[in-house]
Amino acid sequence: MQRIIGVSLLVLFTFLSAQLARADDYSDTIEVFRDAGESGAYFDSAYGYAVFPSIGKGGIGIGGAHGSGKVYKQGKAIGTAKMNQLTIGLQLGGQVYSQIIFFEDERALNEFISGNFEFSAQATAVAITAAVSAEANTGGGMAAGASGGKNDATTKSHGYRKGMAIFTVAKGGLMYEATLGGQKYSYEPL
Repeated sequence: MQRIIGVSLLVLFTFLSAQLARADDYSDTIEVFRDAGESGAYFDSAYGYAVFPSIGKGGIGIGGAHGSGKVYKQGKAIGTAKMNQLTIGLQLGGQVYSQIIFFEDERALNEFISGNFEFSAQATAVAITAAVSAEANTGGGMAAGASGGKNDATTKSHGYRKGMAIFTVAKGGLMYEATLGGQKYSYEPL
């Protein structure tokens, strides 16, 4: 019983910490991704991107994740986005990570901002800083290669998948999971 209460508090803390984003978090997070190996090159070629400084994730059997971010078109903020995820399966713990989604062209950006956008459960993202797991099931991109804690992860395939490329950076926490779930995004123009 004490473990369940402890993990529940960890999950609650994870979700609350994701909501405490300051304005500087966006520019700081963008700089982390610019300096982080392969993801930095995408800033030069991407039509736009969505950046989420802190996404809180946690679960005990049933889990979820939530985070808020900004959407940029050719380097200028055009709106805000929210990410929600529900997962079912073997999972225990909590985690906070940053995420960026690059849009290859106008079509991919428009698809994302057209309303409620969703990544399937099978999509994966490149995990730039290796933490507990080298692969994060957070949507759309490519399979990850472990970076050993350095910001220089290499990927198994290069480029966009369906016009999007997703990268994550672990910020803290510990999460054991073997789950199914997808991410759903909502968009609000500025």
